[in-house]
Order: sequence, then C-alpha cells, then structure tokens
Amino acid sequence: MSTSPVGSAETDRLSESEYRDRLRELPPSAKLVAKVLEGDAPLSQGGLAEESLLPDRTVRYALNRLEEEELVDSRYSFKDARKQVYFLTV
Repeated sequence: MSTSPVGSAETDRLSESEYRDRLRELPPSAKLVAKVLEGDAPLSQGGLAEESLLPDRTVRYALNRLEEEELVDSRYSFKDARKQVYFLTV
C-alpha cells in the first residue's frame, strides 16, 4: 500500500525527454503555442493568438492537439471567469 496521494503532481509530470518526444510529432503551430506558453503562461486563446501572431483558428487547433497529447491544460481565468487560460503540464 502506497502512502503517496493518488494523482499527485509529481507523478503526473512528464520528463523533459518525454515532453520533447510528444512535441516533436506535432505541427509547427502547436510547437509555437507551446513555446509561447513556456514563457508567458497562463494565457487565454486570444492572448496566445496575439503573442504568437497566429490566427485564432490556428491557435484553437494547436491547443486541441496539445491537449490530446496532454501537454497543455486549462482552467477558468481568475480575472474573467468567462474565459479559459492555458498552461503547460510539464
């Protein structure tokens, strides 16, 4: 019987090499969005579009691909509960 909590943040985190392996298979737009989130997270979809200079549709596609690979997660914004903000899970 383990004494560590189920689903603890330490066990859910990806190693740097696993993160890079998952990211390597993604399209360039997803790589750019991930790079922007490395420095400026958490950001809304609009903020990501502004920072990356990508169209909103492309940012949405990139976020969907990153979410499929479990590289990014979201939560509601503390400033505006109508918006979600995104951050890397690594």
